[in-house]
Amino acid sequence: MIRSLARNDFRTKYAGSYLGIIWAFVQPVVTVFIYWFVFEKALHAGTQGARAGIEVPYVLWLIAGLVPWFYFSEAVNSGTHVLQDYSFLVKKVVFRIEVLPVVRVISSLYVHMFFVAFTLILYTAYRLYPGLYALQLVYYSFGMICLCLGFCYLSSAITVFFRDLSQIVNIAIQVGVWFTPIMWNIRAMNFPGWLKTLLKLNPMYYVVQGYREALVDHVWFWEHPKETIYFWALVVVLYLLGRHVFRKLRPHFADVM
Repeated sequence: MIRSLARNDFRTKYAGSYLGIIWAFVQPVVTVFIYWFVFEKALHAGTQGARAGIEVPYVLWLIAGLVPWFYFSEAVNSGTHVLQDYSFLVKKVVFRIEVLPVVRVISSLYVHMFFVAFTLILYTAYRLYPGLYALQLVYYSFGMICLCLGFCYLSSAITVFFRDLSQIVNIAIQVGVWFTPIMWNIRAMNFPGWLKTLLKLNPMYYVVQGYREALVDHVWFWEHPKETIYFWALVVVLYLLGRHVFRKLRPHFADVM
């Protein structure tokens, strides 16, 4: 049922437009092009140094960070107002509305899988062939899915009673892309230690850096155990909190909608 709902949710997002689901891929591609043009051509960002001393073209370094962020922003944004979008199901007593945040998280996964494949092809075209380290993309994607799911349970439940939260989440994501080292390299910045530590508290820092370590730096995730433990502890806490709030507020959803 979840798979069927997720597939239908993905299709209906672009129903009625001439290009249909093609729009799901056009916007991320245009975004990558704009960032690449501004930072590499206009601001002369140049190549980025990998751990082994290899110079990586900026477009490869950039897309490795943007691909997971595209998924995170889409899943969280759409998952926040999923109960409003499926209000006709929320009002049905026999329907298990707990699956709706899962549906949105999985629905956003279709485009993500395409761009992961596109990224691997692009790296291959530049003769930076993905090796065994690239298998970690599955691990980091799974961690990001769990993170988004916990957040969606929490935000979707609160948004039913506080509609402004969806706008707040949207703004936070727009700001968050600049506080996550996606367009800029945190290692190259002359930041004090406390500021770097603060930026690393962002759970998406772990995922974005993980994608780059899998594709560029060739580092295994267990080589930084402290960051790994922190990330999964935060994911577990967020998921348990989200589920708890969702269960507590669920009996009142139908009355408010």
